[in-house]
Order: sequence, then C-alpha cells, then structure tokens
Amino acid sequence: MQGLDIVILAAGKGTRMRSQIPKVLHTLAGKPMVQHVLDTASGLRPDRTHVVIGHGAEQLREALAENAVHFAVQAEQKGTGHAVAQAIEQLGSGKVLILYGDVPLLRRESLLELLAQVDEQHMGLLTVTLEDPAGYGRIVRNDAGNAVAIVEQKDASSAQLAISECNTGIMAMTSAQLKRWLPQLSAENAQGEYYLTDVIAMAADEGIKVCTAQPATAVEVEGVNNRAQMARLERAYQQQIAEKLMAEGVALADPARLDVRGRLSCGHDVFIDVGCVFEGNVELGEGVRIGPYCVIKNSTIGAESVIDSHSVIEGTVAAGLNQIGPFARLRPGTRLAIKAKVGNFVETKNADVGEGSKINHLSYVGDARLGRDVNVGAGTITCNYDGANKHHTDIGDNAFIGSNTALVAPVSVGKGATVGAGSTIAKDVTDYALAVTRSRQIEKIDWLRPSKKTKPST
Repeated sequence: MQGLDIVILAAGKGTRMRSQIPKVLHTLAGKPMVQHVLDTASGLRPDRTHVVIGHGAEQLREALAENAVHFAVQAEQKGTGHAVAQAIEQLGSGKVLILYGDVPLLRRESLLELLAQVDEQHMGLLTVTLEDPAGYGRIVRNDAGNAVAIVEQKDASSAQLAISECNTGIMAMTSAQLKRWLPQLSAENAQGEYYLTDVIAMAADEGIKVCTAQPATAVEVEGVNNRAQMARLERAYQQQIAEKLMAEGVALADPARLDVRGRLSCGHDVFIDVGCVFEGNVELGEGVRIGPYCVIKNSTIGAESVIDSHSVIEGTVAAGLNQIGPFARLRPGTRLAIKAKVGNFVETKNADVGEGSKINHLSYVGDARLGRDVNVGAGTITCNYDGANKHHTDIGDNAFIGSNTALVAPVSVGKGATVGAGSTIAKDVTDYALAVTRSRQIEKIDWLRPSKKTKPST
C-alpha cells in the first residue's frame, strides 16, 4: 500500500482557555501547538497533510501559511467524526493518520509504530493506560483481548468506567476503511455528536483487527484544554530539552528553570545558570558560561565567552573569549571580534566591535565600527539618528574615547586618537590627535546660591 494522508483536527474554539486566540495557536516553547504537530507529521513524509479548521479559521490560515497543507473547514463543530468528514474528499487511496492540533508532544516514533500495523485487514489505535482515567474514553476489549469499542465517559457504565486503558483519539486506517465507516456514524449519544471513536466497533464488526500501540510516556498524548494543562506541558517539554542538553554535556544550574523556545546547540562544557531563555536559533561554543536570567535570541556566542546576569542578546555574533554584561543589551547586527567586551548597561546595535575593544559601561553604540583595542568611556553615545536617517560612526584602532562623549554621526575618529571626556564630536578627528570640545571653566568666589523667598506672615 502506497501513500499517506495526515488529517489534523484544529477546528475547536477552546472555550476553557478563555482567549480570543484559537486554542491550537497558543504557543508551547515559543511555537503554536498545531505547528508542533505539523512538524512531527512532516517527519513521516506524508503525501498530503490536511488541517481541519473552524473557529478562527482565517487566523489559522495566516499562521500556517508557510506549511504545505490543505485546509478543510468545519463550519459547525459536530464532533470528531464530523470534522474528519470535511477532509474526506481530499484523501488519497493509501493510509490515513488522524492527529489533533492540541496534542503537541507526540513523538514520530510512536506514530511510525502505529502506521506499521495498518493494512486492509488491520487498523491502528493509540491507547494510554492512566492511573486516573477520568474524562477519557475507555477501551473495551473482548474475551480474546482484542479492542472492539471505545466508550466515552459520559456514555460509560460503572464497569466500563473502571477500565484504565484510555483512548488518545489518535488512529490510523486505510482510506477505503475510513470512507466506508464515516457515513455510518450516528449522533445518538449524550453529546449529540458524531464520534470518530465509533469506527472501532465498525472495524470489529467487519472482522478488521484493531491493533493498539502505546506511547513511551503518558505526557506524549496529553492534550490541552486550559491554561493549567498548557503550563504543565510547557514544563514537560522543557524538561525533555534539559535532559537532552545534560546528556550532551551541558551543565544546568537547575534543569527546572530553563526555557528553550527554538533550537539551542551547545559545545562541550557549557554552563547555563537559572532563569535563562533561548529563542530562535542559538549556538553556544565550548566553555561558554551564561549567568542567571539572560535572554538570548538568534545569536552565536563563541567559545569561552562569559555572559553575565540579566543580559539581553539578539541577532548577535560573538567570536569568542568575549565578556558581556551584566545588564547588557546587544541588539541585532552586533558583531564582537575575539576578546571584545561589552559591559553593564551598554546597548549596541549594528555595531562591529574590534578585537580587544571595550565598551565597559553606561554607553550606547549604534551604526558604528570600532577597530582593535578601542576604549570607550562611560556615558559615551553615538548620535546616529537625525530624526529621519541613520548615520555611521567609525573609530580607528587604539582610539580612546573619554567618558560622557557624544559622537555626532556621520563622523570618524582616527586610529590612536584621543577624545577628551565631556566632548561633543561633530567633525572627524585626525589619527593620533587629541580632540576636546569643553567650554572654559568659570569660577566665581563667594557666590551665593539662590534661595527660596520666605512668604510674609499674615
């Protein structure tokens, strides 16, 4: 049998989330839940992927625009069977896998095991055994141990409620089987809905064996219905990431206080302190040390660099042996050569900082190039914006910029030049020159400071 269609159900509103955002677009690890499902689905290399949408349909179309998917619209939410039926005309003739947009932690390996069991005489059902099965449909087996039905909790008898093997809703079958069974579904149940789970009994009636598989852990098939479940799955996901990082040799001060919202790759002997957040694509070289409560996004930090606490770094490339922070903000376009230093309360943007150069504290450097071994004093700013356009500042090798200097771009400071503290530099400075723009200091002896006038008493 050739071909695979994957149908992802994502039409529900998610009332218990109490949000204007469709439930499946709520983010887990910085990515919509349904995108996690789509990414897992793509690993199965399906011929077609179908997303059934309903509530917030246009928001879903927009959010998933970069995915190669077919959309099917469920205008009225009449149950899972009704939802799958909206995609039935688009299905090929191979296997069909049914997934859910609010079950984000499902692993590719579990689905491969499920799909391997499907042929004309077999369908696959993913089940899970729970200590507390409340709220789940129960798997009913016959005397031979074969699954023959799923009973929803609201329709279950007291004996069926005692069953601990539960339905995950995830199933696979041939397209021909699904097309035979869907038209036979009935809404005669407590919810008045068309349950996809009823196809299990139909399969049993036809003599088609229902083959079951179970995930490695129950959290893999846990869905999200409210904010508490969302938070629980977020921590479960982050715990998986933390364990993977530690297995690769990363030292975490506390695995429970790490958030990776994208892809984090690390060299050997990296240390990450508590409360750090990594977004997008982040690479940390060997021996990098990240202090507490840092946020790093879409950046590469070279080997043996130290990021001190509460630093925010985005779109930055640091060559290595760099010292950053504490409380530094490196904005997109920042490039640090080897051994460059950006200290506390320094902000950079579109800045090339040369080898061994230092911006130690309380400065803003934007749209600038600093050569080698430049020293930028506290309180220095590059005045790069004139209200309409950005302008460039160029500082040569070994230049010394005194504290509280304003460099009014476009301007250049020559190599080996010195700018005196408190200067406003609006003209280019020659190599090895001293530039000072202070006004002359005036002193008045025995000067009386003004005082408030006393109001006359009435």
